Amino acid sequence: MTEITRHHTGPRMSQIVTHGDTIYLAGQVGTKGASVAKQTQDCLDQIDALLAEVGSDKTRLLQTTIWLADMKDFAEMNAVWDAWVPEGHTPARACGEAKLALPDFLVEFIVTAARA
Repeated sequence: MTEITRHHTGPRMSQIVTHGDTIYLAGQVGTKGASVAKQTQDCLDQIDALLAEVGSDKTRLLQTTIWLADMKDFAEMNAVWDAWVPEGHTPARACGEAKLALPDFLVEFIVTAARA
């Protein structure tokens, strides 16, 4: 049976769950009230740190789901994403509009990756 390991576990969720060589990250949000670009960069920085913690990195992304509070921010978010994601290592990706947990959150990233 493949072991499931949880990191940064609280009463509601874990920030990282690994199952075999697959890594699942909780939804990552940025600084409340900051611009979409700043919140996106915050999310991507957190993703880098969490993946590194379990022996992976952004070249091992499998899938990314992105939620925007308003699709009008799609281009601003993509400008930061495009500068961050390594060429040739883009994951399967979806982006949609959703009401996020707090009105000050403008973007949220949910990532699945493989171990390096």
